[in-house]
Amino acid sequence: MKSGGAQPVGAIAGLPERLNFGVRSAGFRFAALYAVLILVSVAALALFLWWQTAGALDRQAETVITFDVDDLRAQLAIGGIPLLAETIEERIKQNPESDAVYMLTDPVGDRLAGNLTRWPAEIVRRGWYDLTVERGGTPLITRVQALALPGGSRLLVGRDISIRTKISELLTRALVWGTGVVVVLATLGALLVRKLFRRMIGNVSATAAAVSRGDLTRRVQLSGRGDEFDQLSEAINDMLDRIARLMEGVKQVSNAIAHDLRTPIARARARLEEASGHGSGAAELRSAIDQATADLDGIVSVFQALLRIAEIEAGSRRAAFAPVDLAPLLADMAELYEASAEEKGLTLQLRASTSLPVDGDVTLIQQAVANLLDNALKFSPSGSLVMLSGTAVAIGVEIAVTDRGPGIPKTERAQATDRFYRGEKARSTPGSGLGLSLVQAVAQLHGGTLILADAEPGLRAVLTLPNKPPMA
Repeated sequence: MKSGGAQPVGAIAGLPERLNFGVRSAGFRFAALYAVLILVSVAALALFLWWQTAGALDRQAETVITFDVDDLRAQLAIGGIPLLAETIEERIKQNPESDAVYMLTDPVGDRLAGNLTRWPAEIVRRGWYDLTVERGGTPLITRVQALALPGGSRLLVGRDISIRTKISELLTRALVWGTGVVVVLATLGALLVRKLFRRMIGNVSATAAAVSRGDLTRRVQLSGRGDEFDQLSEAINDMLDRIARLMEGVKQVSNAIAHDLRTPIARARARLEEASGHGSGAAELRSAIDQATADLDGIVSVFQALLRIAEIEAGSRRAAFAPVDLAPLLADMAELYEASAEEKGLTLQLRASTSLPVDGDVTLIQQAVANLLDNALKFSPSGSLVMLSGTAVAIGVEIAVTDRGPGIPKTERAQATDRFYRGEKARSTPGSGLGLSLVQAVAQLHGGTLILADAEPGLRAVLTLPNKPPMA
């Protein structure tokens, strides 16, 4: 059985909505990552402090013991066990309050020299030991090194590390408590990060939910800090603005198609009905069919123009880009439209550089120039001049068509390139309102611009095409 209704925006597939910000949410993962990074950093700092303090004290004690052992071995090498025992006793006698610990025994374990009463039972082989021993009836925490001497004797050399042990314990407690405080602060920081993340994502999610419900006016709120979230919000808002413009364009195109095509379709239908019901001969029927066919051909041309514009805007024509010199193309266009200009009592003049190299689709550029010339010839009064010019500029080529017609008011120029848009001065002239839309699409495909300016009087349409094509 299929369940009805759409899944809530932001819900995780297969989970109830209440778990959106639970342990499986991105906010929880970011917060946990933040806490783990803090704890790892603190642990690394604690280990470094331990190594620099308690570890340094231990290393210092071992260094002193090692030097002492080396000196006693030198005495052993010079005078054997007797001189070694004498040296140990002399050191104890000279500095009875020293933190040094000594013990020398014979092969059977009897004490020969030292300040310990007995050999520690914990020491069974040579090496380093940390243990508690009694010196003069006082227990001491010591770090000692046990050595096996020639002949079976044993030597123990060490230092009292009670103070160092207390310092280490104090440092350990401080680090433990400090780590506990950091854990609490890291947890609070993680919760704060999670809250901020939820707020930011919630802002975007709420906007996306509103847009999905059809509210295209909703935008993501900016914090004003200019951070990465604001940059993301601005990018989303720009995307929503473009979607809104596209939707409005689709609405306008739909309305325009319904409005502009209704008349020729109704006219063709009326003529066919009239011929069917009242046609008196083959000639009259043929005339009605021809007129209806012409009306339908006009409708087909409108759809072809729309498909052409859509194809250009989709960028699929960039595969036809190639280096081309527009100077011969403009000369051919001027020669082609010269006869049409003369029929209307107009003068078409060409001013072009000898070389106008660009990289683009020559067929589309030719069609764009043709549309500009069609408009210029259509709206120019008899006896006036239409100028076609081509100039090499810093970024590429500038093609301009200037007429002496009524022009386009400044308030309407921004809308003049919209599909089916026809100004008040163009209502009485034939056309579909797609010519400038196609020119604008060609300009955008080539990374160029179309600028409509006042020729005082008339209109100057400037199509600029760059030398290098835009990236696909």
